[in-house]
Amino acid sequence: MEKDYFVHESSYVDEPCKIGKGTKIWHFSHIMQDCIIGENCNIGQNVVISPKVVLGNNVKIQNNVSVYTGVKCEDDVFLGPSCVFTNVINPRSHVSRKSEYRETILGKGCSIGANSTIVCGHNIGKYALVGAGSVVTKDVPDYALVKGNPARVSGYVCNCGEKLNFENGQAVCKCGRKYINKNDKIEEI
Repeated sequence: MEKDYFVHESSYVDEPCKIGKGTKIWHFSHIMQDCIIGENCNIGQNVVISPKVVLGNNVKIQNNVSVYTGVKCEDDVFLGPSCVFTNVINPRSHVSRKSEYRETILGKGCSIGANSTIVCGHNIGKYALVGAGSVVTKDVPDYALVKGNPARVSGYVCNCGEKLNFENGQAVCKCGRKYINKNDKIEEI
């Protein structure tokens, strides 16, 4: 049976795995067993996807990213170059903590900037944007723009990624989408 996805000859895919149609896995990457990878994903060079990771459809992972067990990416997530995930709060080489992995969910359409660190157990909201080099140590709300160490909300972004400017609790993006801000909870209207 012919595969309906692409794997570069220098990459490894451990069985069993489920990989969707149109997905591309580039140079020197390793997809470990029991992963579920959606359709039309693009997995860059030197990427490791650990066991039981779940990627939705149209997920883009740039070069040099390790996605560890416990991470779940919903559809349309973007992971920038060399961003980092953790899955244990207090790692020690001499203590096995595999039963303590914490889940991290990346909401639909969110983007993680290059060289960011996402500490496990903290979720990233839908369409949120984590600035390059940020360290996420708590949950990130939907549509939030966070940056810094530790990452803090510095504004809000549209579904398309443009920064939103709220007046009287409402914002209209240049793409035409409209939003309302109810006590720092952003909703598209």
